[in-house]
Amino acid sequence: QVQLVESGGGLVQAGGSLRLSCAASGRAFDSFGMGWFRQAPGKERDFVAAIPWIGSRTYYADSVKGRFTISRDIAKKTVYLQMNSLKPEDTAVYYCAAGPQIATVTDSYDYWGQGTQVTVSS
Repeated sequence: QVQLVESGGGLVQAGGSLRLSCAASGRAFDSFGMGWFRQAPGKERDFVAAIPWIGSRTYYADSVKGRFTISRDIAKKTVYLQMNSLKPEDTAVYYCAAGPQIATVTDSYDYWGQGTQVTVSS
């Protein structure tokens, strides 16, 4: 059974930084795509960033380009989201996801973590 566990969320002031982690377990992820999504209260779950488990190409939502960086450590089976220059509009629950391909839509991902809250104060 695949398990994704996020950590690293918290409260930060605008302009600050946080690094989210997603620990993956339960199977081999070699052919998988890994994604980060976020969901603010009353809004849909939106794509943030994605990276293949094997490979270096990364994908970002326009709203986070230049501020967020996705990466993964294969040996640790962990995916990271480094978030810099945070803004109040980045406030949301952030979810890690895994699926058979890189995608920017939630339906393409089969496995999800429980989410971690990120709150950015102004």
